[in-house]
Amino acid sequence: MSRALLIVDVQNDFTEGGALAVEGGDEVASGVSALLAAHAADYAVILASRDWHDADGDNGGHFAEEPDFVDSWPVHCVAGTPGAEYDPLLLTDAITHHVRKGQGRPAYSLFEGVADGGETVGEILSAGGITDADIVGIATDHCVRASALDAIAHGVRVRVLTDLIAGVGSGSSEAALAELAHHGAELAQARTTATGADRASSGEEST
Repeated sequence: MSRALLIVDVQNDFTEGGALAVEGGDEVASGVSALLAAHAADYAVILASRDWHDADGDNGGHFAEEPDFVDSWPVHCVAGTPGAEYDPLLLTDAITHHVRKGQGRPAYSLFEGVADGGETVGEILSAGGITDADIVGIATDHCVRASALDAIAHGVRVRVLTDLIAGVGSGSSEAALAELAHHGAELAQARTTATGADRASSGEEST
């Protein structure tokens, strides 16, 4: 078994004080950093995504002056601005691949992005022989959901660490997690495991 950690959009515009702040975003950033500090060596690939939208235009309708907060949104995570950078509470030294998505078009799943070297996420996971992935980040009901579904579609066994995610809405986040579980994702908590990455081999079950 070769496991990856997929960190979804832990960025300034999605954490407290940002353009599309999600409550609990800073807590996710610090929690992921704690996981990395203790267990980075347990992961063959540690991949982090960022929205990286174009400054000019509406990015394929993704930005709107009157957004519906479903398919269109206020301006956020514009390339090269502080809002697009990682939350400062997220320690990035252990990240092996940095992925940018949404460059000129809507993009929710990190599988829609490319790494600095031009590789797709699918290519990175295949090259690393990844069979399993832990998924953390923001937001549960949007980009975490889309990324997890795409990972499952890619043939990866997915575990969502539910104490290291934050969502826009409670109801929509619960629905997203139920959908992911229906599609075969395991819902677990990093803080209740001996390590963040070897739980599947231990035979423990989440609650």
